[in-house]
Amino acid sequence: MVSFRNAATAAVAFAVASASTCHVCPDDPTRFVLSDPPYTDYFYSDCNSAAQVVVTSPLPQSNLSIIGPRLLIAWPAGNSGAAAFFAPQNGVNGSLAIELVNSTTTGNALDPIYEPGGDNPIVGVTGRISFNSSATLVLPILGSIRTIRDFTEGPSLLQPIIQDAIETTKFEQGGFSLSRLWLDNVTTTTLSFEPVEKGCAIRHKNDTSLHFDAGVYTFNASFNYPQLVQLSSEEVLADSAQGLIEESPELTQPLSFLSYTDKLLAGAWRFLTYFGRDSMISMLLMSDILSPGEGGAWEAGIGALLERVNKTDGSAAHEETIGDYATYLNMQEGVMSTDPMYDYKMVDTDYFLPIVLAEYFIKNPVGKGRVEKFLGQKATEDPDNAGLTYRDLANLNAEKVMNITAPFASEGGQVQENLLRLKEGEIVGEWRDSNNGLGGGRIPYDVNAAIAPAGLRAISSLATAGFFPNHPDWAEQAAAYAQVFEDETLHFFEVDVSQEDAVALVDDYVSNNDFAFSSQTSNITSDVRFYGLALEGNSDNQDLVKVMNTDDCFRHFLLNTTNQTQLSSFISQTADHILAPFPVGLTTDVGLFVANPAYGSDPIYSTNFTNADYHGTVVWGWQLSMMAKGLERQLGRCLASDDTPDFCRHEALHSKVLSAYHRLWDVIDENRSILSNEVWSWKYEEGEGFVAVPLGDYSPTESNIRQLWSLTFLAVKRNEALK
Repeated sequence: MVSFRNAATAAVAFAVASASTCHVCPDDPTRFVLSDPPYTDYFYSDCNSAAQVVVTSPLPQSNLSIIGPRLLIAWPAGNSGAAAFFAPQNGVNGSLAIELVNSTTTGNALDPIYEPGGDNPIVGVTGRISFNSSATLVLPILGSIRTIRDFTEGPSLLQPIIQDAIETTKFEQGGFSLSRLWLDNVTTTTLSFEPVEKGCAIRHKNDTSLHFDAGVYTFNASFNYPQLVQLSSEEVLADSAQGLIEESPELTQPLSFLSYTDKLLAGAWRFLTYFGRDSMISMLLMSDILSPGEGGAWEAGIGALLERVNKTDGSAAHEETIGDYATYLNMQEGVMSTDPMYDYKMVDTDYFLPIVLAEYFIKNPVGKGRVEKFLGQKATEDPDNAGLTYRDLANLNAEKVMNITAPFASEGGQVQENLLRLKEGEIVGEWRDSNNGLGGGRIPYDVNAAIAPAGLRAISSLATAGFFPNHPDWAEQAAAYAQVFEDETLHFFEVDVSQEDAVALVDDYVSNNDFAFSSQTSNITSDVRFYGLALEGNSDNQDLVKVMNTDDCFRHFLLNTTNQTQLSSFISQTADHILAPFPVGLTTDVGLFVANPAYGSDPIYSTNFTNADYHGTVVWGWQLSMMAKGLERQLGRCLASDDTPDFCRHEALHSKVLSAYHRLWDVIDENRSILSNEVWSWKYEEGEGFVAVPLGDYSPTESNIRQLWSLTFLAVKRNEALK
């Protein structure tokens, strides 16, 4: 329920929102617009605040059951936002189109709001929105992005304690504001509208909706919450990478928008907050271009990771809950507090942390010189970690990794029961963190065969450098553990399908799902081998989840394995899957699909892995990036003067891997316009083949227009020396 009040003094709210009394910033603001129909994203940031505005206007071909007219404002500060969902007054779905129009005064789509007051100024953005026909604002949501996502991505959840606090205020000049005092009883989010044109009017008929005539209206979105300090494009990039600012502003501007002095954010708009895995993968792939040293991107990212380590067991945090949603969750536990909350359900983040530490403090010249000063800092973000230094927290994490990997690495311990698995009661635990991302599997391939051994190698390197003075034995012990994981995990996940069975399975997959494309089974000229997503799937006949996938990229990128027979076989099957077109392999016109369920005989595979699923037959930009960089690293070993892998000297195999590397880059280059998106889906059109479409066309889960780890193509380039 939305309450309504009519007070003459309420005009102050709109006056504040429209105020020109700004704290003048020394530098010009950053504005940029990104289009991915039916979504258009507007970004604004200056020294006072940062904001993203997303306008959704359905296309003729849009699925109107999940896509409707919407104005959404997202702020990184507090992972906060406001959303207004509209409907056509004529009742004809799809007939209402909305868009932002530039101000006739400034010429901008968005301008800043800044008004001093109290401990925190009121900040936000103002703009103009146009309706092509009469419209009704049917639902406002004010406060947290998490609250908005609960509604858009889940079963349309709305919490009365949040929704009932929205107040509607009428202005004397004909405008209305919607405002809500947060659960902290301090912060207020306000979204207001006022007609621009004569003859346009807003009417209020009940407590839940506003009615707009066709026309143009000024909107103001603001709140008074502590703001983050953004890193500019110049500050987020290393000195050697400054040229990227002019060369690739479409990537460096979003990178800056997602980078702050105390953390890196995962993606815009849905993940404008800390996500451990996203930060670490991004930092590793962009290692050469991120700014090192005090005040740089590297230390912002690492500091955020160490600040949020669980002091009880050394787990690295996956996600933080902050702002209004943190207060809400605290209240659900009977605590009146605004303290942040942290999610430790993931298992892969624990192993990534030492990899990132080694990348910076061992391999980076600036990082080497920052060890003592940086690690001596005391944690301030998580109240539970008060008094602990960054070195303490890094040590706790490494202790956990050593302890949890010991059973499998010990003599005679190489049995399935000792492999690393998801936490009890959790259905997710690594990057494929949707309900069906691992096919219900409990023992993930990527963690056991790549990420954990890489984490152990990193601990060994750090210990050798004196990083863990109380554990000098880790230098040898962690390396020995890593060797066992590298050599003894792959066979558990191996899937071998005879040529005859492979042809039948792929043909059935295409025909049973009525796909318009060919099965391409003429490309199956031998038995098929790949490594399944996980062990212990969600039905009786899924001891191994037989889904071909792109997670080989972790092993290629993170490890330089030494079992030559195994390495040659492994890199050969990766190359096969890149060179083979989907559904035989992974490659399509729009990229590598992260999952190919064609070789699973159970119909549940094709049901759970579709082009509407977050981790189904879809493309993730960062997986393309990591696969490309991983293959480059393996091929780069062939140029070394010593310890050259056997596959380098096998002419046919080396040639195949090179062909796969360049085939992958050809596909990447063909999709440059969408590489920075979080994830994209596809449709198949006769004569055109696979055509990229937003995942949101098929699923309530939208793709972020820009994702931190999808910006890694700033650093990952085709290596023309590999011929």
